[in-house]
Amino acid sequence: MSALTTTSDGFLLHGEPFRIISGAMHYFRVHPDQWADRLRKARLMGLNTVETYVPWNLHQPEPDGPVVLDGFLDLPGYLAQAQAEGLHVLLRPGPYICAEWDGGGLPSWLTSDPDIRLRTGDPRFTDAVERYLDVLLPPLMPYMASSGGPVIAVQVENEYGAYGDDTAYLERLAQAFRDRGVEELLFTCDQADPAHLAAGGLPGTLATSTFGSRVEQSLQRLREHQPQGPLMCAEFWIGWFDHWGGPHHVRDAADAAADLDRLLTAGASVNIYMFHGGTNFAFTNGANHKHAYQPTVTSYDYDAALTECGDPGPKYHAFRDVIARHAPVPDEPVPAPGPKLAPVTVELGHRAALLPNAGKLAAPVHAENPVTMLELGQQTGYAIYRTTVPGSGDGLLHFEGGVGDRAQVFVDGVCAGTLERERHDETLAVRVPHPGATLEVLVENMGGVNYGPRIGAPKGLLGPVSFNGTALRGWDCHPLPLDDLSAVPFAPTDEPTAAAPAFHSGTFEVATPADAFLTVPGWTKGQAWINGFNLGRYWNRGPQHTLYVPAPVLRQGTNELVLLELHATTSVRALLTDTPDLGPVIS
Repeated sequence: MSALTTTSDGFLLHGEPFRIISGAMHYFRVHPDQWADRLRKARLMGLNTVETYVPWNLHQPEPDGPVVLDGFLDLPGYLAQAQAEGLHVLLRPGPYICAEWDGGGLPSWLTSDPDIRLRTGDPRFTDAVERYLDVLLPPLMPYMASSGGPVIAVQVENEYGAYGDDTAYLERLAQAFRDRGVEELLFTCDQADPAHLAAGGLPGTLATSTFGSRVEQSLQRLREHQPQGPLMCAEFWIGWFDHWGGPHHVRDAADAAADLDRLLTAGASVNIYMFHGGTNFAFTNGANHKHAYQPTVTSYDYDAALTECGDPGPKYHAFRDVIARHAPVPDEPVPAPGPKLAPVTVELGHRAALLPNAGKLAAPVHAENPVTMLELGQQTGYAIYRTTVPGSGDGLLHFEGGVGDRAQVFVDGVCAGTLERERHDETLAVRVPHPGATLEVLVENMGGVNYGPRIGAPKGLLGPVSFNGTALRGWDCHPLPLDDLSAVPFAPTDEPTAAAPAFHSGTFEVATPADAFLTVPGWTKGQAWINGFNLGRYWNRGPQHTLYVPAPVLRQGTNELVLLELHATTSVRALLTDTPDLGPVIS
């Protein structure tokens, strides 16, 4: 039996009136050694609940494979820590999560099927979902409220009304939870639009809404859709996410607090999105693609109540004051900002060129025509494609179908130009100096689309390539997931700023590990690792100009920084600083 039940206008928890005052914090975007700190700060702000999505693509990276539940993905451990802090949990297992996350959380091994009808009753989709739930849910059952755990409610799908209207699919998904022992309250969430609420709702299941403003209007629309039951904003948007090349979005704390006060004054329950945004470490960021492809930046700060590094921001203090007017707030001091590392300069004096060493990083797959990254057995990262050109002279390279998502083209090792999905590029003018010249194409997967019909769009080279109309055959295709850099042959260099893709490394000393921010002035675009931990992408087009370095990534003594610079650098140094720079703001 569910511990959380509904009345005509509210919730009961174990039979007592209860209002959900929740905040979103995605365990997979926060270093696990920092979960306890962030959860404590959630309680001290006045929250009684935290909410999290569950990313299918990370928990089950292989078709029908075992579920991964360790490290950043130790969901049982996260739920246990939430309970230890006295917090309830709203669990949102999707299967689709959006979340500005790679592929919206749907695994690429599933979305790559061009005929599958995602998020519908298509058996190819629902059967895969149910097999996933078969392995995901059993380890979570001890953490359900019916077993004495913290999870009081489970979401069915996610903003489904913005995508489809297959009620039978939603019914099957809800039944899949019930059949596997989930007794907790089920709910749906949709944008505060009558059509979305109607298409995404499920009779007999609590409907909630998502919005960031126009509180009275949004709650009225929810009440018109659902005449009885609790009013709840399942995502109260207090900030926003950023795209590369765009502004950094912020929202005035007083404005957001005033809307939070309106929500609570109306008697509604709320989930603040985000309480703590965290970081899209490694290659986990998503992308939008409406008219053009727009990848999301590494930071998921979201202008949340807690900053990316876990410090209370202006909204933390403003929200705590608002919550105190409507519910008990712990009589404990507001947390202070965490310690930061004193600035450190890192000399990057060792180098390894990428293109000549591709074979050391991964054995090539030979194919007549280029194959996609997924056909190379890789879901994220980079790929190098290599062949020879039989002709010579000036001409056009044509990439049928374009690239996914950004391709640097080299002829005999010299950069000839860059193609981007963002610009819908398919051709590039090049000069081939002689017959038999080597053509190399370095392709970066910039993140899977997480919203709309383009989820699952392939990555890598997407079709045949020709030069002046002549098809180029016989390709060596190197997958480069870059999850292990131990094979990179670093050596001291006297050409640290050579304009070619290369790894650069250097060491630095740390007396006491603390949070820091990596900044790379003079560098162009690439990826950064500290002690083997993939911090994410950097790009001088901004808006983001620092990468968050969690304290647990550092160690006392000697640490190693590695940069994969894709273009050119005018510097041989990087800097660890105590201040983030997420770029010029737009409110």
